[in-house]
Amino acid sequence: MRLPRPRGPISTALVSSLCHAPHPLPVAVLEHARNSRGAGPGSALEDEDLQASLWICYELSYRGFQGVDADWETDLSMLALRTALEDRFLSSLRHLTRDAQTAADPASVPAALTALIEADTGPALATYLQREASGDQFGEFVAHRSIYHLKEADPHSWAIPRLSGRAKAALVEIQADEYGGGRLERMHSELFRATMRDLGLDDTYGAFLDQVPAVTLAVSNTMSLFGLHRRWTPALLGHLAVFEMTSSLPNRRYGNGLRRLGYDRTTTLFYDEHVEADAVHEQIAAHEMCGAYAHDHPESTRDILFGAACALAVDNAASAYLLEKWNAGVSALLPVESTVAA
Repeated sequence: MRLPRPRGPISTALVSSLCHAPHPLPVAVLEHARNSRGAGPGSALEDEDLQASLWICYELSYRGFQGVDADWETDLSMLALRTALEDRFLSSLRHLTRDAQTAADPASVPAALTALIEADTGPALATYLQREASGDQFGEFVAHRSIYHLKEADPHSWAIPRLSGRAKAALVEIQADEYGGGRLERMHSELFRATMRDLGLDDTYGAFLDQVPAVTLAVSNTMSLFGLHRRWTPALLGHLAVFEMTSSLPNRRYGNGLRRLGYDRTTTLFYDEHVEADAVHEQIAAHEMCGAYAHDHPESTRDILFGAACALAVDNAASAYLLEKWNAGVSALLPVESTVAA
């Protein structure tokens, strides 16, 4: 994929540097990343420059960019920039989840995850998509979600080599379903591509990167932050657990919303598949994965719950953005060159 459009001084310098062979990034850029602060503790989620820059840094460890030297991934100045951006992002995540930052007895981790979910009062995005969204709005929702779903499961798979025992077996079981049991046409990312095509959307990896706001990038960046750092393995597990435990009902609503708009089984298969699969994954993730990991690593319970709380908080922020735009009667995509297929 091509390098995205810059959104501020940090991403401008980053994109410019990546067009050349690896070399030390400008000191001024590193200082700006370290010292820049937004208007409030939660502002990193809405900081376009920060989230775009962080997404670029992370993508170097996924598929990279056309014409960008692979050695940039481990360039020391690049890692220093990524660390500075992560520090600001983590500060915002801790602020957003400050009321959920508690430790739990290892045996009660599954119950604590359930309690976090039951206490969540996030925006009713799934209900809106089921009952009210127009075809254009549903397409915008899918465009936003494509930033993650076109590489679905990849961020959480970073945890596989870091686990052992029951937790590892549970994660592999979940991920095997995400990757279609080894069948290309059943991979969830491929099912999502089919939905995109049926909605007339460009299903190229990263096609909508320039059209989604910081808060959408933050959803993906949260997973990559936890996935690319061994220190945050328990947070990554908690994050995945919440994803699985809160998936079935919204996906049923998404599928019903598409059926209301006249689409058939081909278009809804991605969502219908998650209704069934995630009902099983819910118990595996809570008990066999997080529960077993907490049993083996009792000091990890706070981080497991932190990752779970981050999943809820960031997804709620992204959902609120969509509803706010639609309720105002405007598009939820940024006004740049259209990437809707002809």
